[in-house]
Amino acid sequence: MNTELRNDTDFWMPFTDNRAFKAQPRLLASAKDMHYFTPDGRGILDGTAGLWCVNAGHARPKIVEAIQKQAGILDYGPAFQLGHPLAFELAGRVAHLMPQGLDRIFFTNSGSEAVDTALKMAFAYQRAIGQGTRTRLVGRERGYHGAGFGGLSVGGLVNNRRSFVQLPCVSHLPHTLNIGKAAFSRGQPQWGAHLADELERIVALNGAETIAAVIVEPLAGSAGVLVPPSGYLERLRNITRKHGILLIFDEVITAFGRLGAATASELFGVVPDLITLAKGMTNAAVPMGAVAAKRHIYDAVVDNAQPGIEFFHGYTYSGHPLACAAGLATLDVYAEDGLFERARDLSPYWEHALHSLRGRRHVIDIRNLGLVAAIELEPREHAPGSRAMEAFHACFDGGLLIRVTGDVIALSPPLIVEMKHIDEIVERLTEVLEGLD
Repeated sequence: MNTELRNDTDFWMPFTDNRAFKAQPRLLASAKDMHYFTPDGRGILDGTAGLWCVNAGHARPKIVEAIQKQAGILDYGPAFQLGHPLAFELAGRVAHLMPQGLDRIFFTNSGSEAVDTALKMAFAYQRAIGQGTRTRLVGRERGYHGAGFGGLSVGGLVNNRRSFVQLPCVSHLPHTLNIGKAAFSRGQPQWGAHLADELERIVALNGAETIAAVIVEPLAGSAGVLVPPSGYLERLRNITRKHGILLIFDEVITAFGRLGAATASELFGVVPDLITLAKGMTNAAVPMGAVAAKRHIYDAVVDNAQPGIEFFHGYTYSGHPLACAAGLATLDVYAEDGLFERARDLSPYWEHALHSLRGRRHVIDIRNLGLVAAIELEPREHAPGSRAMEAFHACFDGGLLIRVTGDVIALSPPLIVEMKHIDEIVERLTEVLEGLD
């Protein structure tokens, strides 16, 4: 593979400083288990499971073989007025992992599409039950719900929003991070549950009869690992239920073992009305997403529709045969290797190891839950984000892949991570942090 790129290379890269990357590219050529490999064969320990998605580790033989086999049997089949057995089988397997009652599975191709689908479902449901005035959505500051117009509208990351037109009738809850009151919390912070009560203010201002749904990430990943305060999600569930508002959990990151359970909903004991899924569903081997909906939402939309198509929405690649094959094999690997339980059992070691970085240069907060952690760095004056980006480059050049957002280092290794890998992550981070000015 050519490691030298011209500045005018054809690939317009997503969420990338294209000019800087093409001037000094860092390329990945292959991957296996816990490591990526560069074109010259140098190993890079994967501290982020790709982009939060390779939960079972790279190039797992069972998943690879399932995709290869399926490509020779049925490479593609349309899901409009037709079907194929694997889509129904995978829907059943996914439904079995969801909280009780969320057993209607709509397939998409990404988390972004899953979010937009869930928002449409919320509108369709409210209209189906005679609540057509409910046209407002509520998201949260610092929320990330993908790159679709619906997702960026309910999302709360300013750089994602400022250049694009957004949907009208969207309100935002405050985010839950307060370093001054909850720095270096281990697991769920004890401060901040009251912030859920801001939803009552939004209801009072706009009227409950105007609000269709609230969407939040149980644990916000791309915003810098914002762990929900104890009691926060429970209060949000109670308020939405009281006012007839649907609650959507965006579990694109948190589902499929990342927090030591099948879903964050299971972990926290809070059941929403809709859950968006992606990333770990196929171990990222083939793009796929989904929405898990409560049965009464599906029944309301379908049973109250005129004869014919009930929900005018879908994608060419919904339930793609190769993605379904990858998904079924991935769920087998999770079960056979006990990876959800493994993540749960490793969480205390992970927490202790990452919090050992407290007191290192520039570190102002450390947050963790399950096999996720964030190390927040003090920003440089007039150059926010530059310190973390230097850490990203230094880590990669030293053999470790991390994720950075603003001045936050985010970590989410594959669930096959071992204690020796965790020790290596902390050791390399220590070296890099001590070298930053």
